[in-house]
Amino acid sequence: MILWNLILLALVQGITEFLPVSSSGHLILMPNLTGLEDQGPVIDVAVHLGSLGAVVLYFWSEVRLALGGIPRLLTGRIDTPGARLAFLLMIATIPVILVGLILHLTGLSDAMRSVAVIGWAMLLFGVVLYWADQRGPQARPDTDWSLREAVILGLWQAVALIPGTSRSGITITGARLLGYDRESAARLSMLMSIPTIAASGILLGGEVIVTADAQAARDGAIAAVLAFVSALAALAVMMRLLKTVSFTPYVLYRIALGIVLLWVAYA
Repeated sequence: MILWNLILLALVQGITEFLPVSSSGHLILMPNLTGLEDQGPVIDVAVHLGSLGAVVLYFWSEVRLALGGIPRLLTGRIDTPGARLAFLLMIATIPVILVGLILHLTGLSDAMRSVAVIGWAMLLFGVVLYWADQRGPQARPDTDWSLREAVILGLWQAVALIPGTSRSGITITGARLLGYDRESAARLSMLMSIPTIAASGILLGGEVIVTADAQAARDGAIAAVLAFVSALAALAVMMRLLKTVSFTPYVLYRIALGIVLLWVAYA
């Protein structure tokens, strides 16, 4: 793949992965709207791994806590904060893995990769995010996360398999509806992304390893590094802005892009 294409794709993925604007939707749209070569599964996996590295590094204290709780969880004990966090993240990941497997095996995941689907998802779920964010004062911290809410947010996350929905956007929406403040909603969403992205990488990674060659591996490495840097920067900026700014700017972007995409799809 041409280096410029790699840079563009990696930057788009990195910047949009953790913003509530749908990174997968943008990656699907790139070849459709620009005429660029489709990035293929190798680059898809690489940029997601780069993004995974960024969120792990940014939330390393929470990640380390959850990793430290896994041994106790494996013995059936959920009696420490780390074991509890690891357990809730596992529960929240189950719905998206099950639904993702169904969509992958039936071919529905490819059938939904259209400009019209992305446009409607951008528009409709953007409006839902605005409603959830503005519906009233909510100030619960993420330390209140319960098993019931992990299941609920896991179901919300499964909806993000519709291209254009945005995994971060829909889980933030769900967390805001449960009463979490903006920063806590974003933090829960980001932590939930770690096992989800890892599971996606494992699912697609097997196919990639079989088909990848030296050139594809080189392109993937470049894309992963660029996605890591841009995702880390975008994540840091968003978390800082959430101290004073609502999700409305992202909603306005989603609505504007959704309208343009629907015009392109139906014109």
